[in-house]
Amino acid sequence: MNVKQFYPLFLKAEKVTIDSRKINAKDIFFAFSGDNFNAASFADQAISEGALAVIVEDKRFENTDKNIFYVPSTLQFLQELAVYHRDQLQIPVIGLTGSNGKTTTKELIHAVLSQKYNVQYTSGNLNNHIGVPLTILSVKPEHEMAVVEMGANHQKEIELLCILAKPDFGYITNFGKAHLEGFGGFEGVVKGKSELYDYLKNNQQTILVNENDQIQVEKTVDYDSKITFGKRTSDYFFEIFSDDHFVGLDYQDTKALSQLTGDYNFTNLCAAASFGLHFGVGKSQIKTAIEDYMPTNMRSQIVKRENKTLVLDTYNANPSSMAASLQNFITFEGTKTIIIGDMLELGEDSVKEHQEILKTAHDLGFNEIITVGKHFKAVNDSSQSFENTAELIEYLISNKIQSENVLLKASRGISLEKAIDFI
Repeated sequence: MNVKQFYPLFLKAEKVTIDSRKINAKDIFFAFSGDNFNAASFADQAISEGALAVIVEDKRFENTDKNIFYVPSTLQFLQELAVYHRDQLQIPVIGLTGSNGKTTTKELIHAVLSQKYNVQYTSGNLNNHIGVPLTILSVKPEHEMAVVEMGANHQKEIELLCILAKPDFGYITNFGKAHLEGFGGFEGVVKGKSELYDYLKNNQQTILVNENDQIQVEKTVDYDSKITFGKRTSDYFFEIFSDDHFVGLDYQDTKALSQLTGDYNFTNLCAAASFGLHFGVGKSQIKTAIEDYMPTNMRSQIVKRENKTLVLDTYNANPSSMAASLQNFITFEGTKTIIIGDMLELGEDSVKEHQEILKTAHDLGFNEIITVGKHFKAVNDSSQSFENTAELIEYLISNKIQSENVLLKASRGISLEKAIDFI
């Protein structure tokens, strides 16, 4: 079985899935296996539940009469199928990466472009070597554009994802102190994320550049095929405004107020609006898209609960995004409590970065500082320092937070959102 032979069957499928619990009629199931499980054992069950085909890497389960096909590597076959499918697509594909704000920016770009086009985009954060192929394979004939989020925690990863997605347009949200351990420091982050630029340049494709970001400017200075925003001399210039801690943009006297908090989200709005304007989406349509977008994924999300304002930003955290969140939160009126959790994957920089964030929090003068996680515990000898979220919840049950505003910010592994119901 090779990709070219299999492709006509793929075109008849509803979707491709790697989850045996989510198989529907006419799906194709890729049976990935791990150290402690063999998904190929679900092949017959998947066919009986209506799957169109199953791809296995265990030859014992092959049954071509039932459309159960053996390949040496399900991952490699998935990626090769995605590349083959991508080669058949005649639509613009936007590739997106960066240290902070990838998912929010992706969703905003989708919201804006969807005002005019049928746009497919990355579901959730399926942005790795498996998620990107799944996104490409989810593009149907009715789709007119695609937005593909690309995540990475080490070098050469973005390079691979570009080979799979073959973006025609690309944008790097920013270069921050994320995944320092895997990238080998901040310079490694810049080099790794810039693999998107390398691909776009080598293939004469278009780069979106925030001209207020010096690294983006330097990395694209000698490249002509780009769209720019950020300065009055850029292709597109937006002005920032805010109302009740929500951030908005003003373009040629058309104002759009988002439901996102933090000035750091302004550039995310600008990127989405820039792509919209480039592809002919009208100002009023962009305004509608931005104002109708509701963050529901614990990213810069404001929730009113009884007499409190909660800022939920628990999906991810690194020193850059943590500092930005603290600087934004201090501008809220009224008393303020921060609950901040460990920033993971910082390697040898972990102690220093956690110390600096803790110092920033104290310098800003929050009414109450609560930390969660072993890394913060190592640098915070306060009685309000907890090793994990379970300990925090136990504390909150008998110690109600009195502040009018509460920020929750941590890396995903801390699961800080579990404490929300106890605040």
